[in-house]
Amino acid sequence: MGAQRFPTYFLPHGGGPCFFMDPPMGPPGTWDRMADFLRGIEADLGARPRAILTVTGHWETPDLAVTSGAAPDLIYDYCGFPESTYSLRYPAPGDPALAADVARLLEQAGFPTIQDPARGFDHGVFIPFLLAFPKAAIPVVELSVRQDLDPAAHLAMGRALAPLRDDRVAIVATGMSYHNLRGFFGSDPRGAAASEAFDAWLSEAVCNETGETRSKRLIDWASAPSARLCHPREEHLIPLMVAAGAAEDEPATHAYSDHVLGKAISGFRFG
Repeated sequence: MGAQRFPTYFLPHGGGPCFFMDPPMGPPGTWDRMADFLRGIEADLGARPRAILTVTGHWETPDLAVTSGAAPDLIYDYCGFPESTYSLRYPAPGDPALAADVARLLEQAGFPTIQDPARGFDHGVFIPFLLAFPKAAIPVVELSVRQDLDPAAHLAMGRALAPLRDDRVAIVATGMSYHNLRGFFGSDPRGAAASEAFDAWLSEAVCNETGETRSKRLIDWASAPSARLCHPREEHLIPLMVAAGAAEDEPATHAYSDHVLGKAISGFRFG
């Protein structure tokens, strides 16, 4: 039996430290289904990866950067939340050797990449991973997104990183398929309908296409129905492109579907 090729994921990471708040953000139960989904990711992998490469929209750099420290700290990059949420711990080790491999693969594909030994894990990593990989025993390396948020470039980044999947590395991108804070917490009557329209388009584009056809549609995401109402700025969507690019010729499944604060939210598994 050959070595397992690990799937890639685009996971919702919630809002700030939403899973660890008392009282909760929003009505009781708002984040329960998302939390349950995240708790099932480790089992869904089917085998234990030797490491996880993660990409979130909470680390933007002019070129690319990758965490290369052996024991990354946490970055509590949220504000105004209960004091207890600043005491959360996620002591997963880093993996300097994997960081070097990531940088090498990206450099070979034309993406200048810095290895950053001082960078810690932002909340786009440790908040969902506290649920998805709660033992914090699997080494984690975080990759930034490029500040230009070019979807074609991030799909190409995923293609460059695809060989890691055959070396027992799981590629896990986190973000939100809907990310308009005014829409979440404001009174814009267009928000719910916009989220439904964009979510339907995104789910169809991701799950009903593969290969170059899917990539072309994702590159043109801003032309989708209500795209800019759902993503006034796309940093929370762009990690999806890396996950999709790393499994470009493989099918995807609509792994998570829910409504949070009245907005449609999705997560996807590739491969």
